[in-house]
Amino acid sequence: MPGSLPFYQKHQRHYDHDYRSSETQALVSKYRASSRSSSGYPAHTCTSGGYPFVSLGGSYCIIPPAHALLSAPPPTGPPSREFAGGYSGVEDSRLKATSASMWGQDHFTSGLEMERSEVSSRKVTIRESAERISLSKTIYENEEHSKRMNKDSLMHAPEFVIKPRSHTVWENQSVRLHCTLSGWPNPHVVWYKNNVTIDPIAHPGKYKIESSYSVHSLEIDRCDFDDTAQYHVSAMNAKGEQSAYASVVVKRFKGEMDTSAPSPRLGQVSEYGITFKTHIVDTFGVSFGREGETMSLGCTVIIHPNLERYQPGVEWYRDDVLLAPSKWHQMHWSGDRATLTLTHLNKEDEGLYTLRVTTKSGYETYSAYVFVRDADAEVEGAPGAPLDVRCLDANKDYVIVSWKQPAVDGGNSILGYFVDRCEVGTNHWIQCNDTPVKFARLPVTGLVEGRSYAFRVRAVNKSGMSRPSRTSEPVAAVDAADRARMRGTSAPVTGQIIVTEEEPAEGVVPGKPLELEVTEATKNYVVLSWKPPGERGHEGIMYYVEKCVSGTDSWQRVNTEIPVKSPRFALFDLAEGKSYSFRVRCCNSAGVGEPSPPTEATTVGDKLDVPAAPERVVATRNTATSVVVSWEKSRHAKDLVGYYIETSVVGSDTWEPCNNKPVPGSRFVCHGLVTGETYVFKVRAVNAAGISMSSQESEPVLVKAAIGGGIPHASPAPPFGISVLECVRDSMVLGWKQPAFVGGSDIIGYFVDYREVFDGLEGQWHEANIQSVSDRAYRVCDLKENKKYQFQVRAANMAGVGIPSLPSNTFLCEEWTIAVPGPPHDLQVTEVRSSSLVLLWKPPVYQGRDAVNGFYVDIKEAGASEEAWRGINKKATDSKFIKIENLQEGEKYVFRVRAQNNAGVGNASEVTEPTLAETKAGTKEIMVDVDDDGVISLNFECSAMSAESKFVWSKNYEEISDTERIAVETKGSKAKASFLAPGEEDIGVYSCSVTHTDGASASYDLTAEELKKLLETSHDHKFPIIPLKSELAVELQEKGRVRFWLQAEKISANGKVDYVFNDNSLSAGEKYKMNFDKNTGVIEMIMESLTPKDEGTFTFQLQDGKATNQSSLVLIGDVFKALQKESEFQMKEWVRKQGPHFVEYLGFEVTPECCVILKCKVGNIKKDTVALWQKDGQEIKSDQQLSFTEGVLKLEIAQISKKDAGVYNIVLKDDRGKDTSTLNLTDQGFRDMMNEVFSVIANSSTALKITSTDEGIRLYTFVSYYNDLLQVTWHYKDSAISFSDRIKSGVVGEQLWLQIKEPTEKDTGKYAIEFNDGKGGLRRTVELSGQGQLPPDASYVFLPDRARVKGGLPDVVTIQEGKDLNLTCNISGDPVPEVTWLKNEREIVSDDHLLLKFESGKFASFIITKVNSDDSGKYSILVKNKFGTESGEFTVSVFNHPEELGGKK
Repeated sequence: MPGSLPFYQKHQRHYDHDYRSSETQALVSKYRASSRSSSGYPAHTCTSGGYPFVSLGGSYCIIPPAHALLSAPPPTGPPSREFAGGYSGVEDSRLKATSASMWGQDHFTSGLEMERSEVSSRKVTIRESAERISLSKTIYENEEHSKRMNKDSLMHAPEFVIKPRSHTVWENQSVRLHCTLSGWPNPHVVWYKNNVTIDPIAHPGKYKIESSYSVHSLEIDRCDFDDTAQYHVSAMNAKGEQSAYASVVVKRFKGEMDTSAPSPRLGQVSEYGITFKTHIVDTFGVSFGREGETMSLGCTVIIHPNLERYQPGVEWYRDDVLLAPSKWHQMHWSGDRATLTLTHLNKEDEGLYTLRVTTKSGYETYSAYVFVRDADAEVEGAPGAPLDVRCLDANKDYVIVSWKQPAVDGGNSILGYFVDRCEVGTNHWIQCNDTPVKFARLPVTGLVEGRSYAFRVRAVNKSGMSRPSRTSEPVAAVDAADRARMRGTSAPVTGQIIVTEEEPAEGVVPGKPLELEVTEATKNYVVLSWKPPGERGHEGIMYYVEKCVSGTDSWQRVNTEIPVKSPRFALFDLAEGKSYSFRVRCCNSAGVGEPSPPTEATTVGDKLDVPAAPERVVATRNTATSVVVSWEKSRHAKDLVGYYIETSVVGSDTWEPCNNKPVPGSRFVCHGLVTGETYVFKVRAVNAAGISMSSQESEPVLVKAAIGGGIPHASPAPPFGISVLECVRDSMVLGWKQPAFVGGSDIIGYFVDYREVFDGLEGQWHEANIQSVSDRAYRVCDLKENKKYQFQVRAANMAGVGIPSLPSNTFLCEEWTIAVPGPPHDLQVTEVRSSSLVLLWKPPVYQGRDAVNGFYVDIKEAGASEEAWRGINKKATDSKFIKIENLQEGEKYVFRVRAQNNAGVGNASEVTEPTLAETKAGTKEIMVDVDDDGVISLNFECSAMSAESKFVWSKNYEEISDTERIAVETKGSKAKASFLAPGEEDIGVYSCSVTHTDGASASYDLTAEELKKLLETSHDHKFPIIPLKSELAVELQEKGRVRFWLQAEKISANGKVDYVFNDNSLSAGEKYKMNFDKNTGVIEMIMESLTPKDEGTFTFQLQDGKATNQSSLVLIGDVFKALQKESEFQMKEWVRKQGPHFVEYLGFEVTPECCVILKCKVGNIKKDTVALWQKDGQEIKSDQQLSFTEGVLKLEIAQISKKDAGVYNIVLKDDRGKDTSTLNLTDQGFRDMMNEVFSVIANSSTALKITSTDEGIRLYTFVSYYNDLLQVTWHYKDSAISFSDRIKSGVVGEQLWLQIKEPTEKDTGKYAIEFNDGKGGLRRTVELSGQGQLPPDASYVFLPDRARVKGGLPDVVTIQEGKDLNLTCNISGDPVPEVTWLKNEREIVSDDHLLLKFESGKFASFIITKVNSDDSGKYSILVKNKFGTESGEFTVSVFNHPEELGGKK
């Protein structure tokens, strides 16, 4: 609508001034003046939609500016529904029309009125305005009446009953933002992230938006760093729109301040088929600047693949807070380099800066710390500037300004602070307080309502004033409710004057303010806060504040001249140390209300105390220029801002701040130190009341790189098992157990606290020791006799001091007078194996009447009753360790130790923690070694070491400190303890343990006998012999060369060899070739041939430093002659192989088909080479051409027989020479060959089977090939069968059979056929039996029930063509046999022409209808069951009809 206020102007805090015309301002001021003189009601002015909103008693009007009235066109329709809607019926229509007409006339005439306003008299102007107000009032009354008669009276804009609150969550946690809304009609709710609408469908599973009744929620699943953003929810209906904001910060655990903020994502998300890989290089390091300087931080960013138009997301963070471009921060992205420029450094800029580069595939980050030092003071000795100036509470009457104290006081205590203010738009600074305030918070009054201010703070000491702090963000002096209303949605203004009348407020005096309380009290001021009364009418109210000195009834009004407009007030000029009560009254035009109930008496003074000094400062090495400082936080401190850390070079007494901005937490990395210098550190705590005293100085620390390069560690877990080891009148000795978790670094000490217990009430904890103690026992002094105490212990490592242990039992401090000793302490279990372990302990602190002279060790299974305790040693041991053996693997045990003296056995120690008897994977033992120099050493290796692990060597379980007898050396995961001068003094148990492991340890018992053996071995090594892998040997090489050689196990490059023959030294020449490979230790001497003069003894003499050795070989007599003969043969062989020759001589093999192949392998052949086969001197002609492609010649003999016996020769020859190979296949050679054939035949035989015949039973087997020379033997019950007319054997083709006529029960038993192959033969067996369980490789037949063909079939059937043939035979067998018919050895099936039947299990029928010549042939029937098979055969012959035969003739 023309003339309406733009949406972006509705949220301007000063739009009532910025968009108000001069004419309208003049009109309003005139009307105000007249109203004050003519009306009994005070006039109040506010704004609505950018125009003045004037209150006249019980009525209000909105006056638009003149330019809006003149420029607005007349209405073309009914008035806006928002101002005239809601009418119904005829009367309503009439009223709407009237309203529209009146609105149009007024809209038109108001412009003319405004043009004449400069010349109109004041009286005329007021009268015309009054007429407008009256007309608008009439319209408003009609609208209100219609609303009361209509359901739309319930309609109202959305309002947040409960707003969403901000959250800080860890990464991978879920967060839920929720709010409660009111409004009618029901508002439409939309959630936004960084002003972008959240669409759950576009991010399935990430966001979940729910609305139930008036509760609306947004759930973000598994938050990551991308979810760090500002979220807001917008609610809108026909009456307006409201928004509420909340922030979500996603953090991940950081081990130290200078570690990188959010880590890169695991894995990459591919989008649009591209996966980006991001690398941040050329990074900035830890940086140091000074206030007022400009600093640039930059990194080069490499993104692969490099897409020309693709722009990644580049963000900068300080302490995990996103930085936005401002006058303090300027960001630049050049495409490959990200730069952050800090234009004017202040201490607020100090912190951890993180560059975060985001692509479609994830993000990468890089972080480093920036330190900002104070600028040089304008006055020497002046303190540093305060920092972090903020406005905590702003309203119409005052603003609370807070700041943080500087770390540098200039050498003199800071006396206080001055606060300056400057109105926005000017450069005029005004000091707000006349005297300096020490409290780092001050309410500033005297502000002009509606104006905006900026603030700064200066510190002062006796030397002078500091530089001013960085200017705060501007803040408006507006009440919080007005500020919220200005941020909300304003009603649209269309140029229409709307007059609303409140319910009559005459006589309504406001009630009492509610919930009055003192929210802040210092020695300089007191801040009161309350809530408006419930009974106040619709008129604005103000407040009067009254004070009363405690103990009197005299109330004094504090703000007599100007009533307070906001429900909070700051009081100054109160007497420090006095107690006051306060109350508040409300007032309006109707009068002043009753006072609120007074507050409780409040003493003027600082309620917030300066924090106590931090404790237990521990400094540990980090890098070559930094140190990690950790401390225990200040106790009972309230509203801590952070800590300042100071450092000093040892001996200099000059302290410098490590940080100029307070850091939270209890750990900080101090950078910028000098390598090699030794520093001490102390810490101060900061809150608004001031800076604490400095802590105790830390132990000195030398600045150098730590092992592990500054890997972050955790502080140790609390110790446990606190017990009393000795007690005297004013002191107690405590013992405790080491924490189960040490935090990844060595425990450097323990701190003990104690408190008194009186009648069951615990007092305050007190420190027993300022400096840490390394032992797990400590004497607490300055106790009171017969008082009860509790104790707690903390462990400390390089990461800091851990949390305290649980309070101990309550112990009475009284002197022990018992005669027996106290309990041993500090029991430790080491060297745990599946069947043994070693237990260590320390002797009692309290000795008793006499000295301790022994110990007893008890054991029991963990979880067993107290009665299960049993002793390990029957006789007391004077050692403080014992090896416990014969444990049961997998069982858990606990142990205790008791000490004895002459008076008896004392109380048992604390019980150890349960120990599982098992050998852990990777466990190794100590190995003893003697090196080449004769040095005896103990060696231990551990594969489970961490960066902080170290080896600890002990003798008799006491750490070795005597470096004159033993030297310890460590390399990586291996440690060595070497004996420098081994002797009887070194006898004992040596052990080695590895810290920061799961109990890795081992021991070695060096006894006198073992030491003697080691000394002998050491002597051998001191006077060594060169070890030989092989003694001097001889071998023949190609061409009959003779090689003498040996190999030494180890020989250095300085080694040398002398060659000796019959005591004469040999040298290299034509006859002797000598080689010495020092890498392999191979020594050789080669001779081309042997002659009779070479018979004798050959010797190789070796020398390597002081080590020597020699080896000899005697070649005389038959040994020499055999070697010489073999050498000559090898020479001839070499000559032979210069032409075509046989690599493998002629031999034979038998194929599975029982063919004999004569073959040989030849070499060094060529095209011209000829191969001739001969038998008994006669050449064998071959039909196939010989081939030498594979170097194999073959001659195949099929169906071998006696005629193939003979001597076979093959001759190879060409122009280079010839070679011959002979194979004798006569006599024994032929028999050997045939046995191989018989073996193949035997292996090809099938299992022995049984079948039934007409005469009886036939046993048979088949072979792949039958040779007439094959010899087989039939056996019955392991005896050879004597053949007769009833039992016969024979061969038919490849079938070997045994026939038994008319078998009887006597014929049952085991039958076998044996094939003779000259080697042991092969047997096939079958069992002919009626019952019994038989071997699985045998075939069986059950004689009584086997299948039979009993008769009915002729041998030959002659039948005339066209006739029917019908044959039937009887079948028997149990079970019923299977019947198969065959024709010419092929199975036939039943059809219409040939019908086959088997009835009743006994009768088999064969029917051919109308036979023809095709039916002629040999037929057979085959019956079979599991006990046997039998067949019957017959022949069918079909002849033609006689007439047909005659015609053919």
